Amino acid sequence: MSAALKLTDLSKTFEVGRTLFGKPKGLVRAVQPVDLTVEQGETLGIVGESGCGKSTLARMLVGLLPVTTGSIEIEGAALDNADPAVFGKRIQYVFQDPISSLNPRKTIRQVMEAPLKNLHGMGKAERDARIREIFDTVSLREEFLERYPHEFSGGQAQRIGIARALAAEARILILDEPVSALDVSVQAQVLNLLARLKEELGLTYLFISHDLAVVEAVSDRVAVLYFGGVVEVGRAEDIFSRPKHPYTKLLADSAPVVGRALRAPEGVDTELPDPLNPPTGCAFRARCPNATERCGREVPKLVEMGEGHRAACFHPVG
Repeated sequence: MSAALKLTDLSKTFEVGRTLFGKPKGLVRAVQPVDLTVEQGETLGIVGESGCGKSTLARMLVGLLPVTTGSIEIEGAALDNADPAVFGKRIQYVFQDPISSLNPRKTIRQVMEAPLKNLHGMGKAERDARIREIFDTVSLREEFLERYPHEFSGGQAQRIGIARALAAEARILILDEPVSALDVSVQAQVLNLLARLKEELGLTYLFISHDLAVVEAVSDRVAVLYFGGVVEVGRAEDIFSRPKHPYTKLLADSAPVVGRALRAPEGVDTELPDPLNPPTGCAFRARCPNATERCGREVPKLVEMGEGHRAACFHPVG
């Protein structure tokens, strides 16, 4: 397989506050330098706690946020923010809240026409034919086109959001918590639709979620983020059944399981580090039961810990 998406040294830093003279009071690195490769036709799951940098990373990939350092390559071609249309034709974003991501003042037809006109310059007859084709692909009725976003259920609105992404003819979809706002039964329908579209259209997915069960079910590989950095990456079945990083194990042990009482792991600090005052060494060391002096001095790098399995830890689990 060839690489659909390659991230090299990709990071994002935000300025925080302003002094009386207009200088920033501080800097927060929301995403540490990330190196990741996503193969053609693969689903890469991205997991981590709220505030770990998942959505910031996703927004950089589609040009909604400028990168601070590093590069993004799609099928070998480097992308930058100079031409948003280039992003739109290659990579698209499916948002968490399907209804709020649609313009409430526009009909669904107008929403669908936007990428066809702006990215591909299609005439009206060609647009109408393409919209009918896409709606048929995502199992939506053509009569929906004249309605407004507030007239749809969450599941229907998410199908429309997926249809809008397909209209751009992008090969890569960033799925940012695409089913978390939906009922469980509707989640299954949308996940089945995404699986079918991936197979039929040869799509590549980045699937961002805090729901480990969903990520394990849909992903080929999983990348685990903590404090803006990738701490573990490997095949989905290995990440959850044989985690190497203590943080990945903490996530797995904390996930809700039917029939098991909800509880936080004992003896573990649950507070995230202060982004304005980041710790030295390993960012996870204050929460890690295996931490040593070395963890406070050095930042661990991602190293091989099995076939296709890498983790950034001096004292891996198991």
